[in-house]
Amino acid sequence: MHRVGSATNNGNSNRPRKEKRLTYLLSDADETKHCAGVNCLAVLKSSVSTGCNYLFTGSRDGTLKRWALGEDAATCSATFESHVDWVNDTVIVGENTLVSCSSDTTLKTWNCLSYGTCTRTLRQHSDYVTCLAAAEKNTNVVASGGLGGEVFIWDIEAAVTTLSKSSDEMEDGCSIGINGSGNSLTTPSLGTVSSNSNTSANTTQVHGYAPITAKGHKESVYALAMNASGTVLVSGGTEKALRVWDPRTGLKTMKLRGHIDNTRALLLDSTGRYCLSGSSDSMIRLWDLGQQRCVHSYAVHTDSVWALASTPTFSHVYSGGRDFSLYLTDLTTRESILLCTKEHPISQLALHDDNIWVATTDSSVDRWPAEGQNPQKVFQRGGSFLAGNLSFSRARVSLEGAAPAPVYEEPIFTIPGTPAIVQHEILNNKRHVLTKDTAGSVKLWDITRGIVIEDYGQVSFDEKKEQLFEMVSIPSWFTVDSRLGSLSVHLDTPQCFSAEMYSEDLNIIGKPEDDKINLGRETLKGLLAHWMTKRRQRLGLQTLANGNVLSGKDSTPRSLAHSIIEVDGNAENDPTVYPPFEMCTVSPPSIITEGSQGGPWRKKITELYGTEDEKDFPSWVLDCVLNNQLPSRENAKCSFHLHPCEGSAVKILTQGKLSAPRILRIQKVINYVKEKMVLDKPVDSLNTMETFAAGIGGQLQHSAVGDGLLWSGLKPRKKPRHSIEILCNNQVLSPDMSLATVRTYIWKKPEDLVFNYRVIQGR
Repeated sequence: MHRVGSATNNGNSNRPRKEKRLTYLLSDADETKHCAGVNCLAVLKSSVSTGCNYLFTGSRDGTLKRWALGEDAATCSATFESHVDWVNDTVIVGENTLVSCSSDTTLKTWNCLSYGTCTRTLRQHSDYVTCLAAAEKNTNVVASGGLGGEVFIWDIEAAVTTLSKSSDEMEDGCSIGINGSGNSLTTPSLGTVSSNSNTSANTTQVHGYAPITAKGHKESVYALAMNASGTVLVSGGTEKALRVWDPRTGLKTMKLRGHIDNTRALLLDSTGRYCLSGSSDSMIRLWDLGQQRCVHSYAVHTDSVWALASTPTFSHVYSGGRDFSLYLTDLTTRESILLCTKEHPISQLALHDDNIWVATTDSSVDRWPAEGQNPQKVFQRGGSFLAGNLSFSRARVSLEGAAPAPVYEEPIFTIPGTPAIVQHEILNNKRHVLTKDTAGSVKLWDITRGIVIEDYGQVSFDEKKEQLFEMVSIPSWFTVDSRLGSLSVHLDTPQCFSAEMYSEDLNIIGKPEDDKINLGRETLKGLLAHWMTKRRQRLGLQTLANGNVLSGKDSTPRSLAHSIIEVDGNAENDPTVYPPFEMCTVSPPSIITEGSQGGPWRKKITELYGTEDEKDFPSWVLDCVLNNQLPSRENAKCSFHLHPCEGSAVKILTQGKLSAPRILRIQKVINYVKEKMVLDKPVDSLNTMETFAAGIGGQLQHSAVGDGLLWSGLKPRKKPRHSIEILCNNQVLSPDMSLATVRTYIWKKPEDLVFNYRVIQGR
């Protein structure tokens, strides 16, 4: 599985260092909605400080959202954006602290009542963090588990307070709020500890705090549960066994076996005596921890059980999972009833008074009636059945002799999401991406502007891809994925600087038509335009301290020893963002990247402060947008031979190998042939690569002779009457083709191109 935000390779200093990536996320949807499956739910009931009920949702789109709940509606009042991968679980600690965990290997703490303020990022896990558990009465204790087999018990107040004080001392008030409005990127990374390590205390303590490690799991942990007072912790995962811990010491107290597949969900009653577990073996088991055994098994589901929620008295359990069904089961009488069925697997449940919130792998969340205060009311409706003891007893026996039917057909109301992108294709022009979402809608994106330029509706993706095919060849300068439900565009150096186009082809007005535009550089300028504006304002805009006018280049000294740098062909750093690269501000992209400190971060481009620097951005990004410096790239030229067609009376211009930029159009080759024929140059003066490079490549690089270009006799925008044809593989080439396009689609060989030219008869 791909991890967003790659880290440098520190394992071997002799290996080439992998530069850090910059990713930007595109969305044309309402930002108050999730655009991928919802993994977790948490309810914050009204109090004096809140004034209303809130629902918190965490999604595979990497964000959390806070919903203000009404009688029959929910309004998104805040988006918590800082995680760079799936949000897998969330719990509420105390009155106003939200804790979340993610596949980005971090835990984050948030102020519940803020507008998305991340107060701290905690780094201890070595792999995806999959689950959390909190002690309801002990408001500071939170446990976390993940795919690395690690279980950590955190004192959230101590972790946040200690690290915050140390960070303040280190930064002296200069920390950058990047992971939310108040999250400093200078958070120290805690040492990672594997749960099966032989050493008992090798957790690296940073500024006096390190979490307690519960060691014993050898494989992934998928579920955790803790009692109200924080004295019992239960964990489960891929080892088909439950482990019970004392979270105060991290010591294991017992191990329980019974499930024959992965444990996916756990619940503990408030006393810590009874535990419920849901498994991929489709079974729900009730454990008596005092007796250290399973006392009941419930065969209710036909597939994996992913989510559990119990009534306050622990007398009934609500369960959902991969079979799309939500059941209510009486733990004493074994009576069970099907409450509702969904169109997607159920990932999480949250009981709220007489209602239950249901999250699925879809981006929406439903509220269903549940009679949580008096669940027997549901059974009075009829249609219940007795849960079996064994997983193969799925042919349920109904108490009334009829097959189970759902009690409820429709939810009370739905918090809608937007369809997630599930298919994508980069088109040949390397600026447009075709996507298809879960609703079947096909859209065309311009990734250099971050917008949808065409919504085709529900059409065939493959047919539309064929219709949009263009015979053009441009280097692949970016990659994309849809892991977060939206379009993620990844820029890696030096590949992202490999593609160029002429300003004429981009319809940039006011620049010479043959100016070469680097797509990667201009896209970065568009992404960071708001940051640059804020930066100029912070630096004083017009003058330096000595009264000199600020130049286009950044004056901040930084070490560039990590890479080979070359200044681009345009010596002056042009801060202008051209229209084809102006990013959308209605639904602005979010950036995911990392600098020299603090780890990966995510933020809207319109929410950057202008104070971010090399601690926050990769150095190659700053080199590009501030100093117009690009990393050295492979030769972007294309070599070829130019000969007259067989039987042609036209004299041979040259027999040597010629070279020109690969974006050069065939029209320029035609002009070259015509120019040399008109000038009647001797053959000997044209038989070198340097001569042709000066004649064609020189013009493209804005080389000048005297007051004009080398081809001063040609008017740049007036299409000349073609009296010469250029052929390759006996196929007449369009004047608008580039050398790279001819090599890819016509020549199709690794050897140098061979062109033939001839005079068109009758003109």
